[in-house]
Amino acid sequence: MSDPTGVPPSSVVLVSGGSRGLGLAIVADLLASGVKVAAFARTVTAELTALATKYPDQLHVGAVDVNDPQATSAFVKQVEEKLGPVDGIVNNAAVGQDSLHVHTSAEQIADIIQTNLTSPLILTRFVLRRMLAKGLKGRIVNVTSICAQRGYPGLVAYSATKGGMDAATRSLARELGGRVLANSVAPGFFASEMSAVLGPTQLDQIVRRTPTGHLTEPEDVVPVVRMLLLENTNVNGQVLVIDGAASV
Repeated sequence: MSDPTGVPPSSVVLVSGGSRGLGLAIVADLLASGVKVAAFARTVTAELTALATKYPDQLHVGAVDVNDPQATSAFVKQVEEKLGPVDGIVNNAAVGQDSLHVHTSAEQIADIIQTNLTSPLILTRFVLRRMLAKGLKGRIVNVTSICAQRGYPGLVAYSATKGGMDAATRSLARELGGRVLANSVAPGFFASEMSAVLGPTQLDQIVRRTPTGHLTEPEDVVPVVRMLLLENTNVNGQVLVIDGAASV
């Protein structure tokens, strides 16, 4: 069946924060689907290195800080030389927060905003400019969070950045006029993140009120990201929540 949007599946996908957790799971899934992937993070883990060894012609990795625009730009150019033009982006790199707002320093707030909001927007702008200059169409997936839609103590700055990315997603979908599909996936808390922020009592309460009976896992999110990047879809400008209906 032809794609109703006229936007083909992505063939070269850039994944930030691709060295561990959800990012690593997304990279592995895309590789298994036959997609060429460029993954970067501040530190290249043994797991990501193993994938690069397994898929030497399909995966390009780099130790790059998303907050260094010169380094990210250079990495994208390397990817184009090795794999071809980038026509898919997964903005996954982010830093968390586990402090009440009144106890969070101005420097910490600035770092969270820079890493989770400013830097992804700058990277997206750079890739889009090159993509559109080549006459390509593409897809963007921003990994945000249920925190953008519901309030949680200890996550004020983090929630603000994820809400900003959701808002940017909607505006990008409008601005790009159908040439690029832009969507967000908003996972519920992963077990490790939730444990770091909330005590065991609150954790148990959230699990009990989640209809599916369990917190979010990477394998819950990966198929949705794959669909947004690779399948024929008319989904555009949307935030897809993946939390087992805990927030309903």
